[in-house]
Amino acid sequence: MSRILLIEDHDRLAQLMCQGLAAAGIAADVIGRIDAAWAAVQRMPYQALVLDRGLPDGDGLVLLQKVRHAGLGVPCLVLTARDALHDRVEGLEAGADDYLPKPFAMDEMVARVRALLRRPVEFRSLAPSHGDLTLRPDAGVLCCAGESVTLAPAEMHIMLLLLRKPEEVVRRSALEAEAWGLNEAVTPNALDVALHRIRRKLLAIGSRQRIVNVRGLGYALREDDVAE
Repeated sequence: MSRILLIEDHDRLAQLMCQGLAAAGIAADVIGRIDAAWAAVQRMPYQALVLDRGLPDGDGLVLLQKVRHAGLGVPCLVLTARDALHDRVEGLEAGADDYLPKPFAMDEMVARVRALLRRPVEFRSLAPSHGDLTLRPDAGVLCCAGESVTLAPAEMHIMLLLLRKPEEVVRRSALEAEAWGLNEAVTPNALDVALHRIRRKLLAIGSRQRIVNVRGLGYALREDDVAE
């Protein structure tokens, strides 16, 4: 269920890294430029960043500094061909949580990412809840008053985003990006199908929460007595 952002402009290396991460159950969106990665970080609540320093539009640490100045605590593993002591110190002072010089063993990279994902993030609950609902990502279930229902991975990501922003309207594009990532092609009605399934599951466990369509804006998680 983990999703990270890999900022790496070397296509072959990025492909190999994604394969290694996927084998460990970690999905990765790949972006090769600082400006596009910054836009993605603001749009998606990634659980970790894997950041190359040598990017076409500058030093990857520029992105990391922007992330930290924005108050985002997402853990970050910095990759670089620069292995001098002052380079490692520079990366850590910019806000990196870990530093891995190139070339590296793929198993070690995956192990370091998994270690970052195990670190607690103070502001993010491991079992987000709202109203009568509690989501348990570790078990892949949605719970209400002793009842539970299994969610598919895309459904889990959608509920995670809605529960992080209860009562708020979330745009369709944000839900699609959360559920399937930025790189995966999505059929036009994939989100509608996933929302239909979630709505049926909410009814099955007796929840008062509903996913409502706010016309022209997006979707929101609200109690049925205030649903539009």
